[in-house]
Amino acid sequence: MKTKFLKLSLLALFIFTASCSSDDDKNEVIPVVTTKVSNLDASATEFTKFSFSENKVVTSDNWDIAFNKTTIIVNGGTKKADAEPTRTGSGSISIVSGTFASVTLFPAASTFVQDGTAAYAIPTGSNNGWYSYNASTHIISPIAGKVFVVKTHDGKYAKFEILSYYKDAPATPELTSVSGIYTFNFAYQANSTTTF
Repeated sequence: MKTKFLKLSLLALFIFTASCSSDDDKNEVIPVVTTKVSNLDASATEFTKFSFSENKVVTSDNWDIAFNKTTIIVNGGTKKADAEPTRTGSGSISIVSGTFASVTLFPAASTFVQDGTAAYAIPTGSNNGWYSYNASTHIISPIAGKVFVVKTHDGKYAKFEILSYYKDAPATPELTSVSGIYTFNFAYQANSTTTF
């Protein structure tokens, strides 16, 4: 009798353990990984749309940010110019000061801004948005310490920092360097947490 009871107890424990482990798999936390994107071409007249979840340039409406020369837009808000892609998402951006690694928490919801007819979420122009322009050398340089936290088109979050505006990200760009070619780091948070 004791043997049957022991066998039944072990069987029940095994079933309970197996069912718990499968529930844990469903709630598995996927680690956030920093990814480097090199030579994203934004030199053409049309915007180049990028999806953080797909980690690639896309042609669909499922884009998060789009680049055109020095202008960066988000898939949320309203158009400022006719040449911009249609915004079908609810994206917005918060600009945070700090290093890429130091931005580990999502900023307050009140700091996120969408594009509008008066201004973009990432301001354009030298020293206002993401870059500085040297009038002597005509070189565009990303401003250090600016991290952009993006609420994506579908309500997830990503952060990115721009490393270079020139093809192959030269350490010292020259006037002959090919411009409008972005290199940036990003981290995409696919989970329902508030941290990177």
